[in-house]
Amino acid sequence: MSKIYEALKRAENDRQADSRSGLAAPVETVLLSAAADSETHADGTFFHHIERQPWTPSQIDLPTLADSGTAVEQFRSLRSSLYQIRDQIPLKTIVISSGLPGEGKTFVAANLAISLARNNERPILLVDAELLRPSIHKLMGASSSTGLNQYLSGSIVLPRILQRAGETLLTSEPGTRALSNLALIPAGHHDENQSPELVGNHRMEELIAALSPHFSWIIIDSPPALAVTDAVDLARTADGVLLVARGAATPFRVAQRAQAAFNNVRILGFVLNAVKHVRHNESYYYYRGYTTADALSRRIAKQR
Repeated sequence: MSKIYEALKRAENDRQADSRSGLAAPVETVLLSAAADSETHADGTFFHHIERQPWTPSQIDLPTLADSGTAVEQFRSLRSSLYQIRDQIPLKTIVISSGLPGEGKTFVAANLAISLARNNERPILLVDAELLRPSIHKLMGASSSTGLNQYLSGSIVLPRILQRAGETLLTSEPGTRALSNLALIPAGHHDENQSPELVGNHRMEELIAALSPHFSWIIIDSPPALAVTDAVDLARTADGVLLVARGAATPFRVAQRAQAAFNNVRILGFVLNAVKHVRHNESYYYYRGYTTADALSRRIAKQR
């Protein structure tokens, strides 16, 4: 087992013991171990110690599982745009959000993570931070019995909420090669008695700090920004926010309000979902009803 993985377990076990005695959690143990073990980062040992679990991903909801096709190309274009931004500013952890439910942010988050995983030698981490209405695990066909809910509430150690695809899926099912480089943190079970403000506590920041050295990108699916405050809290722990709007469905005012909700964090742009007709003077890339575009954010910026 890698030194980093062991350090994470030790730190979390110490945290639980210290919480009972009223002492601060020793997250520095993890960070110091991570800084000292650069070889582990390079060879991906930490990722290979993540537990494998059986996944049955949805080929319909995850078109980027295919080796080729229009969907693959369009998410590749979005991926390329993010790499261009990363050439100019530090960028690794991205929150995917929207103004209201039903705009397609989970679809974008999952497929973007797969597209990034296809193009990276180092692993990609996908996190479901929709603590009340999680759905990433449904797209992946993965278990969500334990996950981010349990970690944020302090009832489980960090390594136990990570999972990756089982060998059987990767070797027997066509179109799953991209999943070999992807790790998942599902939302986990929501306890009605737990605090509604879990995302805002320090443990989310610690999770990202501890895992960031081991992943090339961290993609976080967050709740809608205008429905709950979790999205804004999550954004403060990330390097940038990618907003999703639904063509011919999201009112322009809602898109404006969603952008305004993140006025203190870096907004990377908008992704337009379910756009069926594209005007020739707009720089859209589209696949069946899915588009990525910067035109909406330009319009919003002009009207602010």
